Amino acid sequence: MQAWFHNHPVISYLLILAFTIYIFNSVFRVGRLPILKEVIVHIIMAIGCLVLLLLQLDKLPIIQCMAVAVVMMLMLRGRQLYDKWRGKGGDKPSANNSESR
Repeated sequence: MQAWFHNHPVISYLLILAFTIYIFNSVFRVGRLPILKEVIVHIIMAIGCLVLLLLQLDKLPIIQCMAVAVVMMLMLRGRQLYDKWRGKGGDKPSANNSESR
């Protein structure tokens, strides 16, 4: 797999950029930025992804590590949606514990 990513640097760069944008939006974004600041942030991320691409091409598993992080984040999101769907809120277990005392 590592050799395939090395032979296709454009696809590797796009994967790194997509994973970086998803991780940034899921973890670090607090609110909406003005459009100019949003563009600047994404341009800086695109430049930073070039460094990650160089590390990927030097045989470090950057894409694989980012893929594991994204899968774990999606699993967490799925668990949160499942808990919400099942009606298990954060305050219900503590309310049941206080009644049983």
